Amino acid sequence: MSADGLSDDLAGVLTGIHRLVRRRLWAGLTKPRLRGAQAELLRVVTERPGIGVSAAAKELYLAANSVSTLVNQLVKAGLLRREADPRDGRVAMLYPTPACRERLRSWDARRTALFHARVRTLAAEDQAALAAAMPALRRLAQSLRDTGEAP
Repeated sequence: MSADGLSDDLAGVLTGIHRLVRRRLWAGLTKPRLRGAQAELLRVVTERPGIGVSAAAKELYLAANSVSTLVNQLVKAGLLRREADPRDGRVAMLYPTPACRERLRSWDARRTALFHARVRTLAAEDQAALAAAMPALRRLAQSLRDTGEAP
């Protein structure tokens, strides 16, 4: 298979897996779903408490006004806390709330359980093939992070 064919197949498979995982996990939710950008922002803020809106926008490759809209939604939902930066009151610092941390923890636990259950059903050869592909997939992910913007 050519590099272009592999790229097309990989992009399609990863997109399909992501969509199926989301749908499976949404099925058991008791709270309103988070949109993709909302969940991504919550993860960034949880990983970097006190991050500013501009820095979060840069990390997510979104416009600052788009992130501001997300912040307003998530503050209203009780998932983010916004504080003025003591050095510059015009700058908002973002912090996850306990509800945010619990929401992400629950989602991650459910996602992990789903993958554990599905991977266990695969033949040993398929499990070995996936394990062998992990280093290359991690390098691909790092390459995507390093290049930043889409071509």
